[in-house]
Amino acid sequence: MATKAKAKASAKPTPIFIWEGADRNGNRKKGEVQASNSALAKAQLRREGINVLKIKPKPKPLFGLGGAKSKAITPADISIFSRQLATMMKAGVPLVQSFEIVGSGHDNANMSKMILDIKADVESGSSLTEALRKFPLHFDDLFCNLVQAGEHAGILDSILDKIATYKEKTEALKSKIKKAMGYPIAVIIVAVIVIAIMLIFVIPVFDNMFKSFGASLPAPTQFVVNLSKFLQEWWWALFGSIGLFFYVFFYFKKRSQHFRDILDRLVLKVAVIGPIQEKAAIARYARTLQTMFAAGTPLVEALSSVSGAVGNVVFRNAVDQIQQEVSTGTQLNKAMVNTGVFPNMVLQMTAIGEESGALDTMLGKVADFYEDEVDNLVDGLTSLLEPIIMSVLGVVIGGIVISMYLPIFMMGSVV
Repeated sequence: MATKAKAKASAKPTPIFIWEGADRNGNRKKGEVQASNSALAKAQLRREGINVLKIKPKPKPLFGLGGAKSKAITPADISIFSRQLATMMKAGVPLVQSFEIVGSGHDNANMSKMILDIKADVESGSSLTEALRKFPLHFDDLFCNLVQAGEHAGILDSILDKIATYKEKTEALKSKIKKAMGYPIAVIIVAVIVIAIMLIFVIPVFDNMFKSFGASLPAPTQFVVNLSKFLQEWWWALFGSIGLFFYVFFYFKKRSQHFRDILDRLVLKVAVIGPIQEKAAIARYARTLQTMFAAGTPLVEALSSVSGAVGNVVFRNAVDQIQQEVSTGTQLNKAMVNTGVFPNMVLQMTAIGEESGALDTMLGKVADFYEDEVDNLVDGLTSLLEPIIMSVLGVVIGGIVISMYLPIFMMGSVV
């Protein structure tokens, strides 16, 4: 039927209704129709000559049984969406049609709904910026400000391309940092579990065997046996304390800005990890400012968005200080010098960019350089940590094994 085919072809973010009725000749008909509510659905069907007898919302499919799956919207989803929209706009596809194509083909139901909701707002007369600001969890001030600048200047396709590039590089940088942090943490967790299993289940077997010898145990063996007995008796307190520590840590990390600020300052002082975080913050600063400046955003206004993008309180405070000084007429590079947190190379490149009128180009080169630096540091950290962690685990686990066999070796030497 025409109504059913129309409903299936439509991809508007509106409910689907299942109806039963009769046509002008009295023939029984049934099908599906898409409308904002049942009253509009009935009105649409009446215009098509259908007398509606029964109508109800179509049940949603069960999770995983066809259609897009409902998943949380991630920054990676926003990055991909930015690139898809930029590509279509560059190809000359109208904005509304671009949203239709991207939203209808997305495999994440939540992402698809959000895109189609934005499309509906744009169709109703809202600007793209206004539509995006309704989803602040996924489109921050930086994203919206750039889109607004593109709409005002009539270069939305170019701005979307810059946003897509910015998002891709930012997500790549985050992925590199997570890789650096994730590998050693995963290995250490596995090692702790293995050692705990040995102390709780394996060592008691040796302990019972040693008791039958009736001789005093060597100091290393006695230490491991005592540690095993402690863990067997107080394992609940030990693991409970560890669990409580992580709960309190993440509780305050999520809810306390002051606690997060303390962590930001501490992490910059940690060997190896600190330089990675510092270079990553500088890369985000340069990349964000370059993107905003290239979009034609005034420098003082651009610095407001940069402040929230650097990801570390030390650099966030530095950017706020820069913004205050620039707003009073100070040059950008001199304001950066006054903060005392930027390397000399960044300061010189910024000064050259200001003098030559190519600040966005120079900031892009700074961002590229420090993103490469982060890549190299992460690769070096991973290569360095792997043998160190394996060596430490080998010593610990090997020490436990040797301690358990030491009494047996001593008995053999006596015999």
